[in-house]
Amino acid sequence: MTSFVRVAVNVPSLAGVFDYAVPGGMAVQSGQLVLVPFGSKTAQAVVLECIDQPSLARIKEISAVLDTEPVLTAAQIRFAESLAVSTLAPLASVVSLFLPPGLGQQVDTSYSLAEGRSTNAVLGDLQERLIALLDERGPLRGRQIDRVMQRADWRRAAQSLVKRGVLSAESVLSPVRVRPKYVRTAQLAVAPESAELALPHLGMRNAQARRASALRYLMKHPESVNVSWVYAETGCNLADLQELAEQQLIILQETQIWRDPVARAEEHPAARGAVIFSDEQQAVWNEFQAALDQAASGETQKPFLLQGVTGSGKTELYIRAACHAVDLGRQAIVLVPEIALTPQTVQRFLERFPGQTGLVHSRLSEGERYDTWRRARSGQLKVIIGPRSALFAPLPEVGLIVVDECHDASYYQSEPPFYNAAAAVQAYARICGAVCILGSATPGVVQRYEAEVGHTRRVELQHRVGASGQSSPARELDLPSVHIVDMREELKAGNRGILSRALQDALGNVLERGEQAILFMNRRGSATYVFCRACGSTMRCPRCDTPLTYHLSAGEMLLCHRCGFTGPMPRTCPECGSPSMRAYGLGTEKVEADVQRLFPRARTLRWDRETTRQKDAHEIILGHFAAGRADVLIGTQMLAKGLDLPRVTLVGMVLADVGLFLPDPFAAERVFQVLTQVAGRAGRSSLGGEAVLQTFEPDHYAIQAAASHDVNGFYMAEAAQRRRLGFPPFSNLFRLEIRDPDANRAERAAAALAARLRNRIHAERRESVSILGPAPCFYARLGGQYRWQVVLRGADLQELLPKDLGRTWRIETEPVSLL
Repeated sequence: MTSFVRVAVNVPSLAGVFDYAVPGGMAVQSGQLVLVPFGSKTAQAVVLECIDQPSLARIKEISAVLDTEPVLTAAQIRFAESLAVSTLAPLASVVSLFLPPGLGQQVDTSYSLAEGRSTNAVLGDLQERLIALLDERGPLRGRQIDRVMQRADWRRAAQSLVKRGVLSAESVLSPVRVRPKYVRTAQLAVAPESAELALPHLGMRNAQARRASALRYLMKHPESVNVSWVYAETGCNLADLQELAEQQLIILQETQIWRDPVARAEEHPAARGAVIFSDEQQAVWNEFQAALDQAASGETQKPFLLQGVTGSGKTELYIRAACHAVDLGRQAIVLVPEIALTPQTVQRFLERFPGQTGLVHSRLSEGERYDTWRRARSGQLKVIIGPRSALFAPLPEVGLIVVDECHDASYYQSEPPFYNAAAAVQAYARICGAVCILGSATPGVVQRYEAEVGHTRRVELQHRVGASGQSSPARELDLPSVHIVDMREELKAGNRGILSRALQDALGNVLERGEQAILFMNRRGSATYVFCRACGSTMRCPRCDTPLTYHLSAGEMLLCHRCGFTGPMPRTCPECGSPSMRAYGLGTEKVEADVQRLFPRARTLRWDRETTRQKDAHEIILGHFAAGRADVLIGTQMLAKGLDLPRVTLVGMVLADVGLFLPDPFAAERVFQVLTQVAGRAGRSSLGGEAVLQTFEPDHYAIQAAASHDVNGFYMAEAAQRRRLGFPPFSNLFRLEIRDPDANRAERAAAALAARLRNRIHAERRESVSILGPAPCFYARLGGQYRWQVVLRGADLQELLPKDLGRTWRIETEPVSLL
């Protein structure tokens, strides 16, 4: 009897699923990776389910099964389907999130020069470049051409050349880039006594010495040993080992090894005594423990919102919860905003779960991520920790999902498929029957509102705690006092420097006491923008139209922080020829220079995107500062990411109100969160601490709330503002964006869609739905593409959207920014 399956084909632009027949004798189960014929092509697909009857009478058969084990668990398939519905993303693009990099094969097109092509055709510049590239390098796949001809719209040029017979095009599958890794190993095959008797009979003199040395080494190491170690220790070669194997003294074989990025970190785990909770921590833990026990017995649990001030011991609660989940025979997923910026949190999990923790993040090699994925699938790992992509690890029995710093915007994927991991985990936890913990000192307004209306359970840690001993509970610490400095008054007093007099005095006192300070700057580079004082023109990125930032340390270069464009600092104005080009504003480099001018003996470190481009730069900079090799750490928003630095007693927020008045309904929330988090880096030990907040808007409610650590007060003020304006959580929000290299075409498309939606809203009398726009995005041009957006606000927005909209428009449901 013929059986049938429903699959998601790995072509991300496809929105639907497709039915296939299973050939006789082929065993197929849901979650497996298969090859299927798709049109005139062959494509990779994931089996979603086995079905009794296909949707069509005549269907094609599966070509092959690529992996005998499922690549998605049953829970992951349900999660992918749920995520596709909630984000309006094609199911295939969502399913691709679950496959490790290098394993997923997508349909591509291979281009080559056609035989007997005409050489008399009139060609454009881009077409000539494409022909020259193929002539030089031979046939290339589309993704290979993308890497060479970045940001060029070469595909239209290629299609034209194919139609004219100049190029030929063939559908191909991209190659698999990852496979299991094997190494050659040697192992003693006989008893050591028998090997000892064989030593005098191992060949000619020189060879005998090498082989005897190798045999003696393996006699001391009876387990399987990588032959590279044998070569290094004994001076033998492969031929010597092959001869020993022929004499049946040793066994040579290929052994699979795991590429484990945390193996070195786990070699010498630090010893930690049992943590004694404070009364407040114990009360929260009692609720977590009860929920984990109930979830293990099949009872559905509401997610927790753990609202705890900075330094209140949230991480230890996460670890205790993970331990309990593992004791119950289940596994845990722990999400952190950016793994390179939270090394202390990661290290504590590695110490608590040696050999059972897997890391998932973009800085690992494809082989490391593939092996971590396979170990998770087989149940060898108990805890997966990483940024949002760690959510898709194929753990077979997820019992706990933690989202640390759940307010952080890095949990939102800002490229298709758009999704917010901090929101998606709640659906996945329900599907898995797991406990979900969202933790933050400054939860988002939407997250807090969900707790207020009973969708989640809010538990609080209102006090800081210091380190606990093995017999004494953690002691309470005070939050740092925050002093607001009105920079308008500083100007009136004649201080035109970057640092206020109060911050200069505080920094001097800290340096005199031998303590450490952090200076937070919500900017990078040496200046905000470069302009001509004669004609007023500003140096802008030719691809993005955004102001270029001046970087002194990069050799007086101008850099676009949107697309990466670089150029030299001009000596004269490109517009009027005047030599009056000036850099205006301030950034981390300028702050560092000012600190060194005021305090020549201070040792400074900068921590921003420019100083952390090299591998392991985050860990190196943080390690130097934690070890006391610098007095002042100057950085950007990286400083808000969960650092625990006991010797830091001062935090200076140089420009606190940057971003406060951006045209975005979420601007005040972002400013409040980052200021509160950065202030929380001070005073995390018995030394105490303080923060100085420099601002030109001292009376703004976000500034006042951050200065008083008043999370609840900010929520009340911001929620009232959102309710008045009709923004989330009091309405749904969809953002529709179109990008086009032609500005007029982008504008016309946006206007046409807005008119179409308004007509439908009016016809269906949807008074609760409103449209913002069409309007150019705040960053109106990126990477040579003009951006226009239409924003929908109201309820039941999905019903308004045309079915084919996703082919040309980028659709974001519940975006975290409208910039």
